[in-house]
Amino acid sequence: MRGALVAVCAGGFLTLAAQSVRNPGFRVEIPKTWVGEEMATLELPLANPAASPKHVTTEYYYRMPVRPIYKSYPIYAPGREPVHYMDWLREQPPQVVWDDTGHAPPLQSETDWIKAGEIAFDAPIAIGRQLFGLTVEDVRDPAWYRKAAVPVSPEGVMPFLVYVVRKRGEVELGGFSCGTCHMRLMPDGTVLNGAQGNFPIEPAVFVWKNVPADIVRLEARIAFAAPWIQPDPLASLDRMSADELAELSRAIPAGVVGRQGTSVFYPAQTPDLIGVKERRYLDHTGLQRHRSIVDLMRYAAINQGEDLLASYAGFIPGSPPLFRDLPDAAKQSRYSDEQLYALARYIYSLQPPKNPNAFDSLAAKGKQIFQRAGCAGCHAAPLFTNNKLTLAEGFTPTQDERNKYDIVPISVGTDPNLALTTRRGTGFYKVPSLKGVWYRGPFEHNGSVATLEDWFDPNRLRREYVPTGFIGYGRKSRAVKGHKFGLDLSADDRTALVAFLKTL
Repeated sequence: MRGALVAVCAGGFLTLAAQSVRNPGFRVEIPKTWVGEEMATLELPLANPAASPKHVTTEYYYRMPVRPIYKSYPIYAPGREPVHYMDWLREQPPQVVWDDTGHAPPLQSETDWIKAGEIAFDAPIAIGRQLFGLTVEDVRDPAWYRKAAVPVSPEGVMPFLVYVVRKRGEVELGGFSCGTCHMRLMPDGTVLNGAQGNFPIEPAVFVWKNVPADIVRLEARIAFAAPWIQPDPLASLDRMSADELAELSRAIPAGVVGRQGTSVFYPAQTPDLIGVKERRYLDHTGLQRHRSIVDLMRYAAINQGEDLLASYAGFIPGSPPLFRDLPDAAKQSRYSDEQLYALARYIYSLQPPKNPNAFDSLAAKGKQIFQRAGCAGCHAAPLFTNNKLTLAEGFTPTQDERNKYDIVPISVGTDPNLALTTRRGTGFYKVPSLKGVWYRGPFEHNGSVATLEDWFDPNRLRREYVPTGFIGYGRKSRAVKGHKFGLDLSADDRTALVAFLKTL
């Protein structure tokens, strides 16, 4: 830590006393991210409780080296790069912005911590000449932008990935920052950090070009395998060609992602992080409890790769090919407690954009319908969620779970596969907040429909319905089942209800 800060370990907290003329006496207490007894109560058990993850020990976690954050540079779309931009990049020396060996941004005020958190939010955790088949040459190729429908800002910047220089003369790709998934390029060209992203991650990054099929299958096992579930939900991967495996990724639209622990067959809608401070459960399946800022720090650490080191009934995803031996901690990486704390402070600070939808007479009518139809029972103001869990169809919680967690003992009948057949499957779905639905989409826990109008279309219950969001690999149509609330309204009432929801 820099000389302007004095670090003192005290009872599980790192106290930073800022010696700053402009803000004398400013202090923060940084919770210790990885505390064994607290980790033991962090997550809900899986639907098959015997396979619930056992995370690495505190000692192992803190033996992992801190991942340095390098200075990064914007990627411009073809034809929009400054003259000689790549030549200029190759001349840049590597610059470490934040690590645990003396490099750090200013941390002398609350504003400093939030700004530092934005650095962590934007920092890629995967860096290389190639990311899952995607290369530097690809992001400079007009065909990549057309084929994957990659959004570009009015300034010509593709903001979801970056260039990184770790060695002079060598320009690499950086990706899988928080912003890769949780960044939305708005219609007016502004970038909204923390929002449900609209970068088509799967078709844009997981191109698997010139990657052998057996390597793709292995990567899929690392990311998605849940061998305690029978029949094996990934069994069909072994029968697929390289082209078919690539097509799996291309079937997942922007705003939906086959993140680790879910499935390429049952991906998850990318959540909106704006307002997450008020959410009591994280993940669509309510996998992790959110009791304080340190739980958000832990969530970030787990989802930056620690979950691949956890043991699921003896299966350790991050230790191929046998998946049973914990790898050497020295070969892993993590963010420091300070970086995670700053990141969480930044996420807590995020605010929604100005809502352009006026609360007019149509919206007022919609509010009355919302109340009359009983929507507020689960989506109560002011958060427009009751912060509780509902049951996935076919799941029965234990009495212990009923006592410990906030459960509405009903199922709304949506597709249960994410909650029952994945490593994140608890048997539950959390009740989502409706705040900010005007700038979000696609909707449902797997992003099946693109708009609110589609969600309230009664035709979505029919087998021949063509989903406007995630359809699924090899499918041309399917019903989007469940959550029938509002589908029996008249067309005019549905229009009014949607108008009200867009004002939230």
